[in-house]
Amino acid sequence: MNILENLIARARSNKQRIVLPESLEDRTITAADKALADGIADIILIGPKADIMAKAESLGLKNIGKATIIDPATSEKTEEYAQLLFQLRQKKGMTIEVARQTVLNPLYFGCLIIKSGDADGQISGALSTTADTLRPALQIIKCEPGISCVSGAMLLVTKAEEFGEDGVLMVGDVAVTPVPDASQLAQIAVCTARTAKSVAGFAEPKVAMLSFSTKGSAKHEVVDKVIEATALAKELDPSLKIDGELQADAALVPSVGKSKAPGSEIAGQANVLVFPSLEVGNIGYKLVQRLGGAIAIGPILQGIARPVNDLSRGCSVDDIYMMVAITACQAMDAR
Repeated sequence: MNILENLIARARSNKQRIVLPESLEDRTITAADKALADGIADIILIGPKADIMAKAESLGLKNIGKATIIDPATSEKTEEYAQLLFQLRQKKGMTIEVARQTVLNPLYFGCLIIKSGDADGQISGALSTTADTLRPALQIIKCEPGISCVSGAMLLVTKAEEFGEDGVLMVGDVAVTPVPDASQLAQIAVCTARTAKSVAGFAEPKVAMLSFSTKGSAKHEVVDKVIEATALAKELDPSLKIDGELQADAALVPSVGKSKAPGSEIAGQANVLVFPSLEVGNIGYKLVQRLGGAIAIGPILQGIARPVNDLSRGCSVDDIYMMVAITACQAMDAR
């Protein structure tokens, strides 16, 4: 069973309640139909039921009737959610009147369903910007304990089976925090290791903190940041297997790791790579994807107390379907 089949099997084995607020978008509702047909999640669609069912009929979809459909304009929960939003945001100046208006936004309504314990995760972005996806998540669900920054991990499935877990690696941050400080970089390391467990199914994440230096081979303030972040990550999660600073070849290739970082339990064995900045991470994974033929799955948002994931507006039906499975796997292990 490959990594993608394993993801789907794990999602099916413990079905989670996943909200798709962009329910009238063609790719989203088609992916929802496929997810329902395959039994990988219990799907919650936000919007008028008549409109959603009419859209499903126009697209020839047969399984949307299995979804839970909630219209914020008529739901008996809407006032309860408006009161909850008001309680969460009144210190920021939100009035109950504004809360009642805001709760009609499907992205906010979905996050309030999760906050109330009535759903486990949410996916949007086929129509919405990343900012619009993240804003309600951070205002309502907030970050997980001990974490103050959100980041994005990427699952790389490569043909180089000698590296990582049979060619599979988890890398981060590739999506959110442009220039993390040492504390943020430490949090990214911890979160990416957790994502490697929940999504990729790694029994033992081995985290390499990447740099252009290995164990003092170069001196620079950006190297110092990686060294500090490594120490902070160990404090944040003492059980974490992590080492840095390491160059990419020292992290991945056993012979190079042994030569450049003798005695390291991570060098040459890493299956999780943490980039020193978003610039490096985004460029790095795209080079591996385009030049190396790797499958890149994500970005998978991490650091939020319950999983809320963002899609590219150019996403396919299969991308959304796979993100349903990923979000479900994240939800099983959410803290």
